[in-house]
Amino acid sequence: MKNYKFWLSAAAVTQLLFAVAHSASLFITPAPANDTEGQLFKLLDSYRFDFGAGYHRTMNELIFVFSASLTLLLLLSALTILYLLHQKADPQIMRGILHILLIIFCLFLIVNLIYSFLVPIIMASCILVFLALARITLWQAKPRA
Repeated sequence: MKNYKFWLSAAAVTQLLFAVAHSASLFITPAPANDTEGQLFKLLDSYRFDFGAGYHRTMNELIFVFSASLTLLLLLSALTILYLLHQKADPQIMRGILHILLIIFCLFLIVNLIYSFLVPIIMASCILVFLALARITLWQAKPRA
C-alpha cells in the first residue's frame, strides 16, 4: 500500500460514492414524524425570502442548491483525481493538487464536525484520510527523469 495512486483512487471512489449517496437526497423528501415537523416542512416549502432583484426563494430551494453544489464539488474532485491518474501526471503536479484537496477537505470535515451528523462526518473523514495517505506515500515517489 505504498503506492500513492492506490490512496488517490480510494479517495476518488469514496468521493464518487458520497456524491451518489448525497444526490439521492435531492430527490427524496422525508415524511414529517409529528405535527411540529409538519409545520416546519410546510414553512420550508412555502415561505419565500426576498433576496432583492426579484429573487424570492424558499428555504427548501436554497437547501437544494447547496446540496447540488456539494454533489458537484465531490464529482469535480473525484473526476479530477481520476483524470490526473489516467494521464499519469507528474508527482510534482499531484503534490500541488493534493495540497489543495487536503486543505479543502480538512475545512469540509471541520464544518461537518460542527454542523452535520455521523454519515457525512464518516465520509469526509475517509476522504481526508485517503488524501493524507496519498500525500504521505507521494513523498516516497521518485521524480521522473
